Amino acid sequence: MEIDVKNLTKCYQRLTVLDRVNLQIRDKEFIGLLGPSGSGKTTLLRILAGLEIADAGAVEIDGRDSRTLSLDERRIGFVFQHYALFNHMTVFQNVAFGLQVKPRHARKSPAAIAKRVRELLALVQLQAFADRFPVQLSGGQRQRVALARTLAIDPKVLLLDEPFGALDAKVRIELRRSLRDIHDTAGLTTVFVTHDQEEALDLADRVAIMNRGIIEQVGSPTEIYDAPKSPFVFDFLGHTNSFDCVVRGGKAYLGESQLALDETIRDGPAVAFVRPHDIIVSPTGAAVATGVRLPGTARVRFISALGQRAISELLYDKRLIEVEMTPQTLQELRLQVGSKCVISLRNPRVYPRQQVEEQTRVAERAAVRPRKRRRFRDRLSTLR
Repeated sequence: MEIDVKNLTKCYQRLTVLDRVNLQIRDKEFIGLLGPSGSGKTTLLRILAGLEIADAGAVEIDGRDSRTLSLDERRIGFVFQHYALFNHMTVFQNVAFGLQVKPRHARKSPAAIAKRVRELLALVQLQAFADRFPVQLSGGQRQRVALARTLAIDPKVLLLDEPFGALDAKVRIELRRSLRDIHDTAGLTTVFVTHDQEEALDLADRVAIMNRGIIEQVGSPTEIYDAPKSPFVFDFLGHTNSFDCVVRGGKAYLGESQLALDETIRDGPAVAFVRPHDIIVSPTGAAVATGVRLPGTARVRFISALGQRAISELLYDKRLIEVEMTPQTLQELRLQVGSKCVISLRNPRVYPRQQVEEQTRVAERAAVRPRKRRRFRDRLSTLR
């Protein structure tokens, strides 16, 4: 089932939550809506589900305006962030609920319902928990029950709002693999909301990066990670180091070192973004085989080597830089806290400084606004 979002706008009083959003969701696609809190991703999901009404624009499902479709015609299943299970019902009864409350002419026989429930419990690996109540389950098991209950109504579109937000890291990884398997097995069109970059990049066929009510970029995980179109996308997808530079004659310079430009940028101040694994550390006096070497030296402030990653924090030109390498490389370099080294940059991404500063100002305004509302609520509660 295809979904076409056209110029969708939603406002709450003076706050624009969605600003002329356009998005095409393909049939049987697994797409992630990724962004920080307040970016509009949950509002967009709720409008797709019919739980919210847009102020302008339209949502078309298989070419038909969703506002003209009944719930049965939409065939959309929604898994809420906090599961919304019925605590007085067993796991079996929770999953069967959607089938039992259908109109009499569309309702299956009790035997057929029981068979369908058993199939779904097997799909989410909860056959042994059919007679338990939600309070007797772990968070991951409750999430599986919520998913099975949604699948019971045979949806064509599955919407998930922060499906793993309340779970610990290990359970999240296990469940997201199961979710992808279920999506592929059932042939669903799946849209899920998350603020976890790793989760979105690991699960989705495509990811839509949202910020301040707009979609900054849509693409495959590889496309948005390797070719971010804005400073926000680059900075949001993992850790980032930034270096002031300048563009002259269509070329970017960091001091006397020339940086590669991925696209044409007007002459003027700019900022080069580099990911931690694209910073190469070398001993002082050593030749640098790849990357753009920076003048001067850096000093090691902190080292953390766990598993397959070694994270180092360097002080360079009065700023802190995060570097990622393998433990083997760290051992070969013989780096210790206080060691001096030289650094070079690989795969820098250059953006105009004005664009970066505008992003920072918007983020600061967004951070201040909730605090003002909290102070008002605190004052109101005192008056009461």
